[in-house]
Amino acid sequence: MCTHNHKNTKNINKQLQITKIIFALILFVFAMISGVTGTAEFFVFLIIYITAGGDIVIKAIKNIFNKEIFDENFLMVIATLGAFAIKEYPEAVMVMILYQIGEFLQDKAVEKSRKSISELMDIRPDYANIELNGKLVKTNPSDIKIGDTITVKAGEKIPLDGTVTEGHAYVDTSALTGEAIPKELQPGSQAISGCINTNGLLKIKVEKEFEESTVAKILELVEHAGNKKAKTENFITKFARYYTPAVVCGALILAFLPPILFHTGLEIWFKRALTFLVISCPCALVISVPLGFFAGIGRASKEGILIKGACYIESLSKPDSVVFDKTGTLTKGTFKVTKIHPVNITEEELLEICAKAENYSSHPIAVSLKQAYSKEINKKSVKNIEEIAGKGVKAEIDGDTILAGNASLMDMFNIEYTKIQTSGTIVYAAKNKKFIGYIVISDEIKKDAKSAITDLNKIAKQTVILTGDSKSTAEHVAQSLGIKKVFSELLPAQKVEELEKLIENKDKNKSIIFVGDGINDAPVLTRADIGIAMGVLGSDAAIEAADAVIMDDKPTKITKAILIAKKTMSIVKQNIVFALGIKALFLILGAFGIITMWGAVFADTGVALLSVLNSLRALKV
Repeated sequence: MCTHNHKNTKNINKQLQITKIIFALILFVFAMISGVTGTAEFFVFLIIYITAGGDIVIKAIKNIFNKEIFDENFLMVIATLGAFAIKEYPEAVMVMILYQIGEFLQDKAVEKSRKSISELMDIRPDYANIELNGKLVKTNPSDIKIGDTITVKAGEKIPLDGTVTEGHAYVDTSALTGEAIPKELQPGSQAISGCINTNGLLKIKVEKEFEESTVAKILELVEHAGNKKAKTENFITKFARYYTPAVVCGALILAFLPPILFHTGLEIWFKRALTFLVISCPCALVISVPLGFFAGIGRASKEGILIKGACYIESLSKPDSVVFDKTGTLTKGTFKVTKIHPVNITEEELLEICAKAENYSSHPIAVSLKQAYSKEINKKSVKNIEEIAGKGVKAEIDGDTILAGNASLMDMFNIEYTKIQTSGTIVYAAKNKKFIGYIVISDEIKKDAKSAITDLNKIAKQTVILTGDSKSTAEHVAQSLGIKKVFSELLPAQKVEELEKLIENKDKNKSIIFVGDGINDAPVLTRADIGIAMGVLGSDAAIEAADAVIMDDKPTKITKAILIAKKTMSIVKQNIVFALGIKALFLILGAFGIITMWGAVFADTGVALLSVLNSLRALKV
């Protein structure tokens, strides 16, 4: 209801603004045609002035009482009242009318930008369906408790995070990931809030309250993205603080110094000083620079990339090195048996022995062995299981002593074996102290990882891998993708140490970007100039730890994020150079009387409008 009333108020204000401009223009034309003079002319133009610029005068007075004197409202009022003082009524009035038209057009452009961004992130759920007395009742999502079961019908947004208990459907995740391909949900699947159920009926057991849900965290992130200002924005804020008083002083000098020095009439220089004031309004910079960053953040959101503020756009735009975690970032993080090499037994027997030995472990290596074996394991046949930390497993299977693990396990029990150098994790096996072969388990490289690294090598100085995995595996992945620098077999603390070395040796004013899966990379994500967590749909830890979040698991999105940041910064810099350049030119022309106050308003409004329209280009990359 509040939102509806707010929209109605905005629409009424717009209509009043349009009516006011049209009425002021009609009166202005009437005054110019009728040829009124003297006192009548003063009162006619005063009425038009109040109609067109009364609200600006009120704002200026309020700001003076709030100790915010030197703003664009103050400049416009001083300039136009000065024009009235020297009986230049038409110019004073036209300044206000043109200024109001310019403000209206700017508001429309800004509204278009905000509307397009709000549509990109239109993921806030309106209600949740909960069953009461055999009927579905629409309930506020914030009233739903953990453990409640909600129903999501076809066409509805999933309002809260949870697990599907009943039903089968495809959901549209594009608002979160930027990807159009639907995701399949069935009993046991994780349902993420903000997605849209495209077909079928789903029953979901709620696992997070609304305030902690994925959709709430993303909305909070987007809403507060504008609070973290870039250095460029802070520069503009400081610049405007000193610029406006400086131009007021400049106008006073222009009004009074030349008449004293050159013994000329006061009126001509006073008029030039008023023109000088109108030109000097800094609205083009004040509006367009933040809008440029806002548009860039909105464009990234459409691609499923959440950037937490303008300051991170600035850092993303100038990468020195892009550093990757390996597992889950460049690789899928899903291990598969890729080679079975038996010695004096069959492949099936070797796989069965290793799967049985690892049966009670939940380690990804153990899981991949059990998946490859795919048969039901007779647990009674496995006894006396002993996990040897960092080495592997010792177990008794059908009366035989089995060892399954890495090379260190074989060395520990003095087993004679052939050490293998290959990419992937190697599980060696021995039966009754005799080597019976090895199994290679590999993590698949993501399909688009190669193209992502190729592109990143063009726009950054280097790409790097920091991983806890073995040297051979890490180097294989790096060689396959075209990554030159690899640091392997690192503990989390060692990853931070290596990252700090890269930060020390980076080019000045450049950024070290670290990309991880966001779950166990929090220390490195935090330490990097820019931490990007990827493939983290529904991961609270990642959303909180990183500076930018890629909602799906595609490495090519990193390139997209950098390109969006580069284009956004390019547009922001264009606006600054364009606005300051045109201002400087017209201030000189105004000081020498080459342009009138009418031209000054066209210059000020035109520059502001062109800068705003240029900012909107950041919405398209």
